[in-house]
Amino acid sequence: MTRVRPEVTLTPHEIARVAATTAADALASDIQVLDLTALTPFFDVFVICTADNTRQLRAVAAHITDALDEAGVDLRGIEGEAESGWIILDYGSVVIHLFTPEQRAYYHLEDHWAAAQRVLVIQ
Repeated sequence: MTRVRPEVTLTPHEIARVAATTAADALASDIQVLDLTALTPFFDVFVICTADNTRQLRAVAAHITDALDEAGVDLRGIEGEAESGWIILDYGSVVIHLFTPEQRAYYHLEDHWAAAQRVLVIQ
């Protein structure tokens, strides 16, 4: 049976908000949504969040992909694995970075993109 997908009408910021609130519901922490439209032509928004361990990292990624799939947003790719401490969900103009605390501290993406506007922060 072929599944009919709803027509996608979400903006990058709406996609990011769905991802961020879903991550919060899955108990991720230190969630930041960065608007990068003025800084790079490659993507519009980063969502960055932390999961306490690899098991939770897997669960947060699954919840986000399920929620965005339900909203009709196509996942373009996944990079990384929970065991590495960093999973990237690529939704084209929105890139979601899921970290363990150790990897987030090591890569400190929000410092690299310090000029970006913080659109949403969920502690």
